[in-house]
Amino acid sequence: MDGPAARWVARFAAELGIDPPSPDEVESLLALAGTAAHASERTAAPLSTWLVGRAGLPPDEAHRLAVRVATETAPCAPGSDR
Repeated sequence: MDGPAARWVARFAAELGIDPPSPDEVESLLALAGTAAHASERTAAPLSTWLVGRAGLPPDEAHRLAVRVATETAPCAPGSDR
């Protein structure tokens, strides 16, 4: 990530008193957000990343969980109520 987004994230991280995410963490967080948004709706993306922060999980682990949840809740998933 570079450009205005990277600068904003770095500045916001500094205000929070933490380091900005590494490139690998950015990749995992964006993948998580994409999984959440496509499995549900767009608002699920920021809320899911907030949940990751609250849970204290590494982004790559959280993304794996999100993929599992998305698979289990897909409309055509066996046993789905949808």
